[in-house]
Amino acid sequence: MLAAFLEASGATVTAVGSAREALAALDRERPHVIVTDLAMPEQDGFAFLRAVRSRPADRGSRVPLVALTAHAEWATRGRALQSGFETYLTKPVEAVELAAVVARVAGRTSAPPPTARSPSG
Repeated sequence: MLAAFLEASGATVTAVGSAREALAALDRERPHVIVTDLAMPEQDGFAFLRAVRSRPADRGSRVPLVALTAHAEWATRGRALQSGFETYLTKPVEAVELAAVVARVAGRTSAPPPTARSPSG
């Protein structure tokens, strides 16, 4: 659903099912932003962030990462920001908020409103 929201906002999205697939995608593509869940199978978002940052610059180490999680505790937010995520969003996230955050982190000042409806409404 997140991919559909972002695509409706004009983004080109590569959706993957795991951190391993995301790292493989970084070998082929250079995204403007990576949105990652903190709770993933096999490798959590923090380990994924470290894996991305340990890569050479031409293989994606400087791509900004946005943390997405159902864990809304201040400690998780603080850890995410201190670890190097550009920002932190909690689920459920509104489509308009997600599009605006991705646009801001990608260096654009705004995003057109999405045409898809958010899960909450």
